[in-house]
Amino acid sequence: RVQLVESGGGAVQSGGSLRLSCTASGFYFSRYCMTWFRQAPGQEREGVAGIDSRGHTIYTDSVEGRFTISRDNDKTTVYLEMNSLKPEDTAMYYCAAMEDYRGSPSLSGGQFDYWGQGTLVTVCP
Repeated sequence: RVQLVESGGGAVQSGGSLRLSCTASGFYFSRYCMTWFRQAPGQEREGVAGIDSRGHTIYTDSVEGRFTISRDNDKTTVYLEMNSLKPEDTAMYYCAAMEDYRGSPSLSGGQFDYWGQGTLVTVCP
């Protein structure tokens, strides 16, 4: 059974840091692009950071320089290190998987095959 299980969310003060983890099972993890998405109340889902099967990364402008996505294929886990957190980063964070046909990371949610249940990040002012 395909599973993506996120962890690491919580409440943090503005300017603080969190590291999210997403552990995958049930598919060939090393051949998939992995992306972190987020969705805040009243807003559309947004692609935050993506990493392809070779480790190339992309970020949305609002997190560039603050967030780092990485993967450990031996652990079938993708991480999102979040630094200098802002209240506007508050959202439910989801990881998603897409088979890497393009050989490039993606922030387009419609292309993803598998989604996790989400982990909540709350940044307090």
